[in-house]
Amino acid sequence: MSAQDSFVALVFLPFVIPIAAWVAMSDLSTMKIRNKAVMAQFLVFAVIGAGLVLYGAWDWMTYGWRYVHLLVVLILGFVMNAVGLLGAGDAKYAAVMAPFIALGDLGSFAFMFAAVILLGFVFHRTAKRIGPIRRATPHWESWERDDFPMGLCLGTMMVLYLVWAGLTGQ
Repeated sequence: MSAQDSFVALVFLPFVIPIAAWVAMSDLSTMKIRNKAVMAQFLVFAVIGAGLVLYGAWDWMTYGWRYVHLLVVLILGFVMNAVGLLGAGDAKYAAVMAPFIALGDLGSFAFMFAAVILLGFVFHRTAKRIGPIRRATPHWESWERDDFPMGLCLGTMMVLYLVWAGLTGQ
């Protein structure tokens, strides 16, 4: 990873944090990732990404190829949704996460995401059994359902990746 990639990740980070938190909290409380959150994250990539091209941190080719990441993940997500592996909101949010992730980081991203999913699942299943947490969040739908609020892990991973990418540049 280059210093330029590190700079790009750190530029995106402050814009992505509130959206990722919104996604996680929304999925925990309602078991839904709102289309407004998906569109907000897409707009952050579109606008800030274009700004990075104009600034010279990216070229148009890099910026354009990142949209291919979005399309590939969107298609995979819709297939996974169709066979019941994840929700539609999860598929859409994963797709708008994809352009932020450098193709060269895919292996590291996958490893970190696997860990985040395991930790998120354990955290959620443990937290739902702790009385004070349940009383503080009594209407959270995720406490009552058997399926898992993947937005918790998706939002967490989006921020974790950008922090990691921002800190590991040369």
